[in-house]
Amino acid sequence: MQQQPQRTCIGCRKVVDQIELQRWVLEHADGHAVPVLDSTRRLSGRGAWLHPVPECAERAIKRGAFARSFRTKVDVSSLAVAPEAKVRTQTRENTFTIVQPESGSEI
Repeated sequence: MQQQPQRTCIGCRKVVDQIELQRWVLEHADGHAVPVLDSTRRLSGRGAWLHPVPECAERAIKRGAFARSFRTKVDVSSLAVAPEAKVRTQTRENTFTIVQPESGSEI
C-alpha cells in the first residue's frame, strides 16, 4: 500500500492526505497578490493547502494564514465574501419545504 503525501490545512491546522485539501497559489493582479485556487495542482510557486469547507477558509482569513503561508502580504478581500456566499448557497439548496395537500386541492 502506497502512502499519500501529507499536508497541513492552513485553516484548521490538521495534517491530512493532500488529496483531501485544495491547493492555493498567489496570482499578482493590479499590484496585489491574490490567492487563487490551483485546481490542477500544477501551477508554479509556493502553495497553501486548505480544506474545501467554508469554516477552514474563514479561519485562515481571520488568522492571516495566507500571508504566513506565502511569506508576503496577501489581499484576501475577494475571499472574505466567497465562503459566506458558498454557505448561503449550500443552505438554500439543502433546505426542503414539505407542502401537505389541502383537502379538495388534489387534482
